[in-house]
This record gives sequence, C-alpha cells and structure tokens, in this order.
Amino acid sequence: MSKDTATSASDIVAFWKDAGPEKWFDKDAQFDATFHDRFRDLHFAAARRELDTWLESAEDSLALLLLLDQFPRNCFRGTAHMYATDPLARHYTQEILRRGHDKTIDAELPIFFYLPLMHSEDLEDQHLCCKLCEPLGERYLPFAVEHRDIIERFGRFPHRNEILLRESTAEEKRFLDEGGFAG
Repeated sequence: MSKDTATSASDIVAFWKDAGPEKWFDKDAQFDATFHDRFRDLHFAAARRELDTWLESAEDSLALLLLLDQFPRNCFRGTAHMYATDPLARHYTQEILRRGHDKTIDAELPIFFYLPLMHSEDLEDQHLCCKLCEPLGERYLPFAVEHRDIIERFGRFPHRNEILLRESTAEEKRFLDEGGFAG
C-alpha cells in the first residue's frame, strides 16, 4: 500500500471531515479520484464484511458506512456498482442505530448514519429516515422528504432504472423528462 492509502477508520473520518460539506454532495472528479485511490481497498474489505468489528464505536461505524454508502456513489458514479453495497449499508445502519452511535458523533455527521435509509427503495426505511432527519432541520429534512415521496409514488427511484437495466414506466419517464429528481 502506498503512503496515501488509508488503513484505518480514523483515516476515513479525517478525510471526510477535511473535505467538508462543500465536497460531500458535489460531483467533483478530483475529489472522487482521491477518495477512490485512498479507500478502494477498504471499500472492498467492508463489502466482504471484513470490517464488522468497526461497529464497536461511533467513529469506526461512521467510517464503515462512508465506505459502503458514500464511497460507491462517488467512486463508481454512473455504474450499477454505486448501489451494490446499499443492502449491506442498510444492514449496518440498523445495528448502528440500535447501539445509538448516531447520538454520540460530531453534530454535522449523523446524516451519514441516515443516508443508507434515504438511499433505500424501501418505504419503511424512507419513513424512518424522515423521522431521524427531523432534528437535523432544514439542512437535510427536505431531501429526506423528497426521497420518501419518490418511493411512495413509484416504489423505486426512477433515475436508477437505466443504470440498473430496469424498464421505466411511462409515468417514470414523464417524471424524469419534467426534471424530477435525478440523483
């Protein structure tokens, strides 16, 4: 491993905090490439469930979810792999919430415990995400509601259909053509 390759949960969390909100939700090829180069090996280790011990602390579990939920969205953007670890991220989210780790992390970071629910195509997950985002206020709640409303309407996210080789319904096509949420 090169000296720029991360080897610990604290490396991931430090990288994420240093990037800050201006990078977290932006489409930035340079940031994506750096994220990929430093954390690819850990992402695949997490996907193989080799990092399950990271559930023991809030910071480590945050790193685990960043690897399984945010990393693929940045580093495999535009491919089906960006959704490949979503079920595992949701699985870990349930355990993390049970342990209360979301209540003990830095104030600006709990959203990353909830995003696997927001990214879920399960309506129960969406309702839980909205409930969890309520205390976060206007910064994240509108996004949670928007995601939930799409799942209530379509039962899935139409913008994923092409990548996942799913046939879009006429209503989904119209929604996307009219500027509906595109990820």
